[in-house]
Amino acid sequence: MSEEAKPLGGRIFTPTFLVCLIIVGIAGYFAVKRFVFGIGSISNMNDGFPWGIWIAYDVVVGTAFACGGYVMALLVYILNKGQFHPLVRPALLASMFGYTLAGVSVFLDIGRYLNVYNLYLPWQMNFHSVMFEVAMCIGTYIFVLWLEFTPAFVEKWKLKNFGKRLNRVIFALIALGVLLPTMHQSSLGTMMLMAGYKLSPLWHTSTLPLLFLLTALFMGFAMVVFEATISSRVYALGDETNMLSKVARIMSWVLGFYLIIRFQNIFMRGEMANAFSGTFLGNMFLVENLMLLIGLFILAYPNYRSNPRLLFVAAVAVLIGGSLFRFNTYIIGFDPGTGWKYFPSIGEQMITYGLIAFEIAAYTLFVKVFPVFSVHKSAELN
Repeated sequence: MSEEAKPLGGRIFTPTFLVCLIIVGIAGYFAVKRFVFGIGSISNMNDGFPWGIWIAYDVVVGTAFACGGYVMALLVYILNKGQFHPLVRPALLASMFGYTLAGVSVFLDIGRYLNVYNLYLPWQMNFHSVMFEVAMCIGTYIFVLWLEFTPAFVEKWKLKNFGKRLNRVIFALIALGVLLPTMHQSSLGTMMLMAGYKLSPLWHTSTLPLLFLLTALFMGFAMVVFEATISSRVYALGDETNMLSKVARIMSWVLGFYLIIRFQNIFMRGEMANAFSGTFLGNMFLVENLMLLIGLFILAYPNYRSNPRLLFVAAVAVLIGGSLFRFNTYIIGFDPGTGWKYFPSIGEQMITYGLIAFEIAAYTLFVKVFPVFSVHKSAELN
């Protein structure tokens, strides 16, 4: 890939890019307000819901979206599927920004953010805390992702000597890039085991760590398909359906395995009636899994997987279903009792929208300036 990858070039300040910058600017206003006047000045979080969408979406869902680099590294470098190599760097770029902005969200969410350095002081570390493990893994993985993307900088600026040194240690970075997400994605599920009876039995299960790891895998594959399809259309990169259909086949096996475990667990614990009770939580459970079943139905048939439109629909359905599972686990299905309620404030929402807009703008900038895609022909983003 590195020999064929080229910057797309083209105009940077397109209408889409400028709209993203405006949204980022608005989010910046609320972020400054949060740091100056405290988290309570813009957030609806409370003692019952000490986390909101900055954790539930930006971190828990956002890092799953950002697992494209993880799953492609697993395929190409661990399972030796070199045919997928052209998909690695675009997926890595999306992961790099996704995880970095998740780290920003955590910093925003910390009440006493000036004390964040304590996380890295050995005498302050709580090695029995799953939160500590998640924080350290995500923080380290962000650093690893930027180092893994360094070859693009090397090629752009022709840093040959540095590139040779980097090649000697890149295998260690790739190994960390597979190990760290495996650890913290499962631990995101472990964290909600501590919620006990406060989490609806539709989501509270001892299999949460495994379910969270599996959602990270199939959402990572789905994001690769989603990102590659959008990029191919927007930048006129050529048809990658043949390669993406093979990725989708692997995704279907992971998704099928997840659904077997999910429904078997619900059935064995006698919660199936709860799922079809017609309550809000029951309906959220059904919508979550209906989206995944739609995705699996499309992915199960080779002819459907070979159709770019149906493949894209399947990827979107899988991303929605996986996102709902994680969001339901952290927010919808969580009830702290005693009347506590939570709905994100305008400030919280705008910061989240700003992080998404920043990721889109940064992604479009990087693909135009640095060698990311294997280019057949290029087009500007309108």
